[in-house]
Amino acid sequence: MYMTYLKKILFLALLCSFTTIFIACDDDEEVVVETTLYDKLGGTKLVADPANPGTMIESGRLGLRSVVDSTIFVIVGEGKILQYFTPLLTEVGAGNTTGLARLSKNLTDFFCVGTGAKNFAYGGLNMKDAHDPAKNNRMALKVNNADMDIVIQSVVKGAQQHNVPADLIGEGGKVREARRAEGVQR
Repeated sequence: MYMTYLKKILFLALLCSFTTIFIACDDDEEVVVETTLYDKLGGTKLVADPANPGTMIESGRLGLRSVVDSTIFVIVGEGKILQYFTPLLTEVGAGNTTGLARLSKNLTDFFCVGTGAKNFAYGGLNMKDAHDPAKNNRMALKVNNADMDIVIQSVVKGAQQHNVPADLIGEGGKVREARRAEGVQR
């Protein structure tokens, strides 16, 4: 009987030791939560969508959509690379903004996914095909390096119009620059 009692105490002591070790190890582990660029741009917090009264939109998506739309206006306003957008400009000139809305949505989806958003998917063409007029009738010409630089500068200007901090613009530039070779085809 004394041995059974001793075994129970020993068992409880071992159990407490393992529990203490387990808890101590658990406390020592650093929990690393990855903060995505999307999170830094506003993330999943829902806010009122100014373009669609009565609906909510993720803050990160709203910010990216705003930058995309401003970028489109920068490109059109500066006129340096309009030759790539002839099909779109012809439609808009005729009062048809369907293609413009689709471009804004596709680019917003692309940037959302590229910056780490989890609630959206990009359903457009891959980068190479999207920039190849033979595979995308929305592109008038293949893009060269100099004109890709203008696109990137336009994105920076669009982001600056919405007071996106310079460090986040830099992070976004790294994401975009990593895909340059897919878009530049001449």
